[in-house]
Amino acid sequence: MTSIVPALVPASPADAASGQAASRRPVRGPLPLPTFADRRTRQTVYALPAIDCNGRLADQAIVRVMGWKPGTRYAIQEHGGLLVVDANPRGVFTVTRQGHLYIPAVVRRRCAISPADRLLIAAEPEERRLVIHPPAALDVMIGDRHRAVLGGDAT
Repeated sequence: MTSIVPALVPASPADAASGQAASRRPVRGPLPLPTFADRRTRQTVYALPAIDCNGRLADQAIVRVMGWKPGTRYAIQEHGGLLVVDANPRGVFTVTRQGHLYIPAVVRRRCAISPADRLLIAAEPEERRLVIHPPAALDVMIGDRHRAVLGGDAT
């Protein structure tokens, strides 16, 4: 729902000098503020790190919030263009000594991830998983949201 905010017209210099401006202006309450229907209901922690040419994500804060230490084994699965990463003792990959995650080349190619791309990482400690959103997945999600909110073609 769109709310129209009435235009604010400043008093003329003559009105301001005579003190008449305040008495002629209608009394209005505070300007309306937008309300957000989508209140936060989760404790997700977000990061937007760049991936390097070797497939490393150098965001140690995300690894820390998950409680993962260097050497923690993890698995990566692709679901609908998103990468789901969870600690798994039988996982093929391990958190590096520097606390970085590694995304293998075959996964990067499949998800069209290039060096220096920024990936949205959503850390969900309660679910014990990370969800990585490659740029192509972000384009789809943001385009869908823009069309839903703004209407029409969001491109």
